Amino acid sequence: MKLLIVEDEESLRAVLKRRLEKNGFVVECAADGEEGMAFLDMGAFDVVISDIMMPVMNGLELLLSIRKKGLDVPVILLTALDGSGDVVKGLDMGADDYIVKPFEFSELLARIRLVTRRKLGLRENVLTALDLTLDLNARTASRAGQDIALSAREFDLLALLVRNKNIVLTRDRIYDALYGTEQDIASNAIDVYIRFLRKKVDEGYPVKLIHTVRGVGYTVKA
Repeated sequence: MKLLIVEDEESLRAVLKRRLEKNGFVVECAADGEEGMAFLDMGAFDVVISDIMMPVMNGLELLLSIRKKGLDVPVILLTALDGSGDVVKGLDMGADDYIVKPFEFSELLARIRLVTRRKLGLRENVLTALDLTLDLNARTASRAGQDIALSAREFDLLALLVRNKNIVLTRDRIYDALYGTEQDIASNAIDVYIRFLRKKVDEGYPVKLIHTVRGVGYTVKA
């Protein structure tokens, strides 16, 4: 798991990095929000741990920038004892949790486990690709806020593609995932369902999500 620590206090930053790495985490550090945002622009992180009071770009400004960019990385805010107002503001802006300084290291580990469990649950139940959303529990689909009526097989195929977005799935892999050991399935069944999905998911939208890779299979690009 890869963590980003954004903290202007050098000694605390160093201690957190050392102890988190001893617990098996990959850790990057930034001294202010601007530097932290540069790390986020370069690659994905599983959790951001950010102090609120920092020079250049403070923790709330960093949080706002993260959410404006559409990044759903969990953010844990570090705050002083008298920072309850900032915490409330941060939670309203999309922070996932907070911890008050000084804190026990075991509490920080517990907070990291908590926000990653929440994120895992979100990933398991809701799939997204740009403005397309699939709710796996309700088995509903929508694009840009518009509901899409799908048959059971269409939903299963679209969920498979979105779960593996940006990965090309061969026809054989799609066939096995959708039909398993079922017999008497038409050889062009997958192509037929792809045509149905293109009409329902992509028609009328300038950005097409479903793509054919000739001679290989299909992918959802996002």
